Amino acid sequence: MSKNGIFPVKISLTEGDFFTLWAPEWREHGAEWQAFLGKGDDLFLFESPAHMLIFIEENASHDLSSHPKWAAFNHLGAERVVPDAKHYYDLVGLPKILADRPSYENVSHVARTFKIARSLADVMAATSVQVFFSSHSILSNAERGADHFSGDAGASEWTAIGRVVLTNWDKVVDALDEAVTIAPDAEAAALADAEARVEAGLVAAAELLEQEEARRKQEAERVDPYDTTVWAAAGIDPIKISISGRTVYTLRTYVEAQPVFLGKYGEIFTFSSSKALVRWLIEHTEHDLAMVATWEDIMTAANAGTLEVSVHPDNVYSFNGIARDIAQGPESVDKTQVLQTYELLADAADWAQDDSLNAFFLANPRMQDYISYITGGTRQVGYTPTPPYDEHTTLWTQLEEMLTKRFSRF
Repeated sequence: MSKNGIFPVKISLTEGDFFTLWAPEWREHGAEWQAFLGKGDDLFLFESPAHMLIFIEENASHDLSSHPKWAAFNHLGAERVVPDAKHYYDLVGLPKILADRPSYENVSHVARTFKIARSLADVMAATSVQVFFSSHSILSNAERGADHFSGDAGASEWTAIGRVVLTNWDKVVDALDEAVTIAPDAEAAALADAEARVEAGLVAAAELLEQEEARRKQEAERVDPYDTTVWAAAGIDPIKISISGRTVYTLRTYVEAQPVFLGKYGEIFTFSSSKALVRWLIEHTEHDLAMVATWEDIMTAANAGTLEVSVHPDNVYSFNGIARDIAQGPESVDKTQVLQTYELLADAADWAQDDSLNAFFLANPRMQDYISYITGGTRQVGYTPTPPYDEHTTLWTQLEEMLTKRFSRF
C-alpha cells in the first residue's frame, strides 16, 4: 500500500531478508529525486521492521526526512514500517522466477525487481549495476506486462531476458551487497517494545480494515441495484404488466408529476418481451417519450448495444387473481395488489387525457366505494361490501379491459 509516496520494502540479498523505506520518485523544485532510508553515505537495511521503527524514532535527520510526504508518513501508526506483499523484492531469487513461464505474477515480480535494483544502483552510484541496465535495454520490456510475452515471439524475448540475468545477475547482487549498509542491532528491551507496538498496530489496522469492509458491504446491500442503471439515471422506467394471463412490457416516466407512457395518441406501445422492446426502440422515434429531456440517454445505450431492460419490483403490475379474489369476498383481496394496479389504471387514463375512468366511476359509484373500502381510502365510511360479489367482479374485469384496449399488442 502506498503511504504518501514512501514505501516500506523487504529486499532479499545474499545475507538474507532486510527491510528499509523507499521513495521511488518525486519532484521538488523542478528536479526529480529518489531515495532510500539512509544517512550520509549509508543506505540502511534493517533486520526487521521493528529495527527500522527504532531508527526512525531515534533519528530525526536522515535522507527521507526532507521528503515532502515524510511528515504524513511518519504520522501513521507503528505498522507503517511493515511492507505488504507487493513490496517484497527477491533479488537473489530473480533467476528462478525468469526460469518459470511469463505469467502475470512473474512478469510483475521481475519488473518490480528490476526497478528497485536500478533505483538502489542510482542512489548508491553503483556504476557496474547502472552499466548493466543501460547495456541491456531488453530488460525494460518487463514493464510492458504479461501480454507482451504472449506467443512465440514473446516467449523468446522472455527467454532472452532470462539469459541476460543468468549471465550477469550474480555480479549485480554482489555490487548491491557492497553498496548497502546493514544497520546495527538494537537493545533487547527497545526491540521487544518496538515489536510489540508493530504487532499491535497491525492488529488495529486489520480490525479497522475489517470494519471498513463490513461498512462498505452494508452500504452495498442498502443500495438498490436498479439505482445504477441508465433507466434510474434517466428517470424513465420499464414496467411489466401481467393481466388476463399474459405479460407485456412498456415504459413510463413522470413529467411535472404527470405520467408519460411509451406510446402516442392514447395507445400504449406494449411488447411481449424486453428484448423486443429494445429492438423496437432502435427502429422507431415517433412516441411521447421521445420528447422527454433524458430520452437521448436511453437511446445512446440502445444504439451502443448496452441497454438492458431492468424492471424494478415497484414497477411490476400483476392483475392476475384479483377478479377471483373479489368474487370470494373482501377478506381475500390483496390490498397492496389492488392499490398498485389501480395506480396503473389511473396513470394510463391521465396520460391518454380521456374521461373514460371518471365516466366509469360516475356510472358505477359503488365500484369506487368498493375500491376505497379495500384500499382504506376516504370513501369507505358508511359502505361495506355485501355478497354476492358478482357485480364487483364484473366491474373490475371491465376496468382491466379498459386498460388492455390501450395496448398496441396483446
